Amino acid sequence: MTRRSLRARLWIGAALSITLALAVSGLGLLTLFERHVERRIGEELRAQLNQLAAAVTITQEGEIQLAREPADPRFEQPLSGLYWQIDGPARQGLLRSRSLWDHLVELTDDDLDPGSVHAHEVMGPDGGALLVRERRIRLQATDGLAALRLMVGVDRAELITARDAFAADMLPYLALIGLVLALAAFVQIQTGLAPLDAVRRGLGEIRAGGTRRLGEAYPDEVMPLVGEVNALLEAREQAIERARAWTADLAHGLKTPLGALVADAQRLREDGNAPLADDLEHLAMGMRRRVERELVRARLRSGAGVQPPAHADVVETIHRLLRTLQRTPEGARLDWQLVAPAQAGAAVIADDLLELLGNLLENAAKWARNEVDIRVTAGDRIEICIEDDGPGVPAEQTPRLGERGLRLDERREGSGLGLAIARDVVDAYGGALDFERASKGGLSVRVWLPMDQRMSPG
Repeated sequence: MTRRSLRARLWIGAALSITLALAVSGLGLLTLFERHVERRIGEELRAQLNQLAAAVTITQEGEIQLAREPADPRFEQPLSGLYWQIDGPARQGLLRSRSLWDHLVELTDDDLDPGSVHAHEVMGPDGGALLVRERRIRLQATDGLAALRLMVGVDRAELITARDAFAADMLPYLALIGLVLALAAFVQIQTGLAPLDAVRRGLGEIRAGGTRRLGEAYPDEVMPLVGEVNALLEAREQAIERARAWTADLAHGLKTPLGALVADAQRLREDGNAPLADDLEHLAMGMRRRVERELVRARLRSGAGVQPPAHADVVETIHRLLRTLQRTPEGARLDWQLVAPAQAGAAVIADDLLELLGNLLENAAKWARNEVDIRVTAGDRIEICIEDDGPGVPAEQTPRLGERGLRLDERREGSGLGLAIARDVVDAYGGALDFERASKGGLSVRVWLPMDQRMSPG
């Protein structure tokens, strides 16, 4: 997946959403747990505060004492985290739990109504925070009512410890939830992008010639895209038909003048003007060949090269061309070596393959001294290699091969269009064309064409 990938963007969005959801859920659960535990601690402190209030008494001598100690053993353990303290009218820490040891809890100077319970935090004996519940009571003494301030507190660290333990227990479940959400996101992304993948496969079938239009079995959200693609294909077919009609008209329009030139050349030859007749006939044939090649180029540029049916047997086409070339003066003198499987199907229109290989083999025949080697390999793509033992091409000129009108040797007959047309045919089908120096010193041409799946070995 790349930076522009829609799948990558959806995964990034899903990852951010899942992370945010888990973070909010985790913090929310911790907050709720902490509040719940704090309320529970507050209820316990209130109960212990009521027990403390019920146990405090004033003796006849005016001394404040407890009828019974609170039952929780932590009150007897120094710095246990659970404390109680009673402040008198003029003395702080009049009575306190053994757990406070020699520490006095400094309570805030609040004006409490007698009997009401006040909750707040103060500093504990070890410097930590205490969750405190306190109340003010009045007891009858010999000299009147005595106001006492009762406090019960617990170290907040216990709340923190409980919260941390809850967080540790919760993390595996959050991880499990995150995994489930990731799997759900995967299913959602795959399901959501499946129609686009179906469109891609449909276009591949159109390109391979299996069908001409995308179907209708797509979700409503994708159908506008499908409609536009089908409309584009229809417009393209119409443009191709117009181009074909135009090329046919052009060929018909030039056929008569070229035929007339050939007839004039024949009359000149009969009148005894053979040199002029030969020149005129050579000119007419060159014009005819150039027109035919330009018509091929026009057809390829119109897109006809990728219309169905697009399949041809490369080996059969090469045999057909060799039978023709071996009857020509240039081809008859050469030793043609062909190494190829029984058949090799390319996803190319037969006429275009004939034009491509014809130009390459004619070029090899023109420059070869004694031998031309042809190798065909069928793999993921069809590879065709044509090597001759001619003079070859200078290394600095090799990248220019295939340019329109390029002729590296003006002494040889030709228009410089053959290799250019070959490149046009290869480009029209998404193939590749490469030129390099052959092992025998001549030119090596390698062509890669798409495999025709209907003729593939698998």
